[in-house]
Amino acid sequence: MNISRRIIREFRDKNKALKLAEKIRNLAKKLNDEIKIMHVCGTHEHTVTYYGIRSLLPENVKIIAGPGCPVCITPAKEVDEVILLAKKGYRIFTYGDMYKVPGTRESLAIAKAKGADIVIVYGFYDALRLSKDGKKSVFFAVGFETTAPTVAPHIVNRAIPKNLYLYISYRLTVPAVDWMLSKGMHNLQGIIAPGHVSAIVGSEAWRFIPEKYDIPAVVAGFEPLDVLLGVYYILEMNLNGKPGLVNEYSRVVRPEGNVKAKEYMGKAFDIVDGLWRGIGIIPKSRLVLKDEYSDYDIKKHEDIEVNDSIDIKPGCLCGAINLGMAEPTDCPYFGKSCTPEHPIGPCMVSMEGTCFIWYKFGGYRIIEEMKRIAEG
Repeated sequence: MNISRRIIREFRDKNKALKLAEKIRNLAKKLNDEIKIMHVCGTHEHTVTYYGIRSLLPENVKIIAGPGCPVCITPAKEVDEVILLAKKGYRIFTYGDMYKVPGTRESLAIAKAKGADIVIVYGFYDALRLSKDGKKSVFFAVGFETTAPTVAPHIVNRAIPKNLYLYISYRLTVPAVDWMLSKGMHNLQGIIAPGHVSAIVGSEAWRFIPEKYDIPAVVAGFEPLDVLLGVYYILEMNLNGKPGLVNEYSRVVRPEGNVKAKEYMGKAFDIVDGLWRGIGIIPKSRLVLKDEYSDYDIKKHEDIEVNDSIDIKPGCLCGAINLGMAEPTDCPYFGKSCTPEHPIGPCMVSMEGTCFIWYKFGGYRIIEEMKRIAEG
């Protein structure tokens, strides 16, 4: 058995998970008060829901899903502008989870059905390879700190063909968490930081959480035991009254992160204020190309400004769900008029979207069953 398979098997061990859940319950009894823990990663929400982790936790420990889905927070305006590029004759390269995200009037999938040249790719290397045919194309560069480094070296080294342009839509999670905590939206007792983002930025990037806000933070991996350990460490720090930073995912994440990736990002991009869909402007949370690489920026070559975009349709709660201020079941559209096949809001599209995850893996049924048991 190779190392990765051994680790996966170990971190999905049912008996270990049940024993750890029992330790969590014992800690929670000593704390008494409600403990609200927020994660900011769609993959964490997938793990929590798919493995039924909420059902293992005591009643006073609650895990909240925060803004951890990159396609969910990509503004409708940016989707609209990329669709306009497609209508102007550009071939659009996009990730699969961006394909069906609704813009103001349509998605890239609908645009393709109407004749636009939309190509789903696994990554930027696919876009580079396919662009060798010389057709004018645009890569819709969406994501957090994890995907930006896959493009940055090609920008810095000028290894992008002249017929391939970039539409940059990168957002940064670290300043988003800082902004959210500064607003006091939740009375949180812990943050579970995303493992893959932390692999780039480093575990120390989250040090501000305990130092600035007096809240425990744990960098966690994505297996069930990773998440349960994250909860355990947060409860333990709350019980001891010593908020700190724990790197539970040390098998992948280093304190300094990926230095080379950060170096390339710093050379390729500037950091500016950014609009997050359904949330608003978050200071210093968006990446844009540096002026010296503006020849790659499609916005410098085409007038595609769209000013009548609508981020969230009336009644849709995606904005509140992304901020952890509502659950999918609070939305009147959830599972009715809004499904993965016919999404009204962006949270119902991606495998990292909270609504999609709850719909596909029954997270809402677990919550309903827990409420039913609590009510006797």
